[in-house]
Amino acid sequence: MKTNRRLWLKACAVLPLAACLPAVADTLDSVRQRGRLRVAVYNEFPPYSMAGGKGIDADIARAIAAKLGVTAEIVGYNADEDMNDDLRNMVWKGHYLGAQPSDVMMHVPVDEYLARANDKVRIFGAYHRETLALARNPERIPKPPSGSAAVALEVFTREKIGVETTSLADSFLLSVLNGRLRDNVVHFKTVAEAARAMTEGRVSAVLAQRAELEAALQGQTRMVIDTPHLPELKMDGWPLGMAVKVEDQALAEAIGTALAELKRDGSIAAIFKRYGISHQPA
Repeated sequence: MKTNRRLWLKACAVLPLAACLPAVADTLDSVRQRGRLRVAVYNEFPPYSMAGGKGIDADIARAIAAKLGVTAEIVGYNADEDMNDDLRNMVWKGHYLGAQPSDVMMHVPVDEYLARANDKVRIFGAYHRETLALARNPERIPKPPSGSAAVALEVFTREKIGVETTSLADSFLLSVLNGRLRDNVVHFKTVAEAARAMTEGRVSAVLAQRAELEAALQGQTRMVIDTPHLPELKMDGWPLGMAVKVEDQALAEAIGTALAELKRDGSIAAIFKRYGISHQPA
C-alpha cells in the first residue's frame, strides 16, 4: 500500500492533475443504467412522507423518475440534529451507522445561506412554498392574528398554544415578547399531537407549518387556519426543493427539466390536492 502511494505521488508530479484524480461516475448515467432513482425522504413526516412510500414528496419523486424513464426507489431517513447533518447523511456521505446516501433528497429549503454552508451539495428545484400558519379554535380565539406580535399574540398570555418541540414555531414563541408567552407554550412531539390536543380543548391554538396543520386537521370543521403576518417573524415562508451531490450537474439539470414539465402540466398541484394540501407555487 505504501509503495502504491509513493508511485501515485511520483506519477502525479509529471501527469496532468485530472489524470491523478479518482474517476467520478456520471450519476445520471448510473441512474439510467440501473433503472432506478434513489430518493431520500424523511421518515414519518406527513403529509410529505409516510410509511409505505406514501406522501407528497414521495409522489413528486415518482413523477420525476417517470419523466427520466426510470422508477423511484423511496428511501426513508430519520432527521438528524440539523439540515447540515441531513444533507450529509442523505446526499453526499451517508450515515455513520451504514445508511448509504441517495441520488437526490427531497424537502430541502432552497436557501442561499444553507447552500453556502454546504458546498458538497447542489440545492435546486423548488416545488412548493411552505409557510407557518396558526390553527385556532374560534370559540376561544375569535379573531385571526394581525399586526405586531404585541397585539396579535397578546391573547396567548392567557390562552395556551401548542407547538412541535424544537421547531421554528417553538423558537419563535419562546423568544417573542421577551419570553412573556413561555408559560403558555405547550410542547408536543408532532404537529398531529398538537392538533389533537387543540380539538380536545387542551390548547386553544397551534403554530406550525401550514401543510402539516392541514393534514392533521382534515375532517375537522370547527378549527380555522390563518396565515399570520407578524413583522417579528423573520422567516414566515420558504421554498422547498431538492439536493444532489455538487458534482451531479447533469442529474440536477435532468430533474429540473422534469420538474418544470410537471409544474406546467399541473401535476405538482394535483399531487398536493390529492392529499388535501394547499399548494403554493415557488
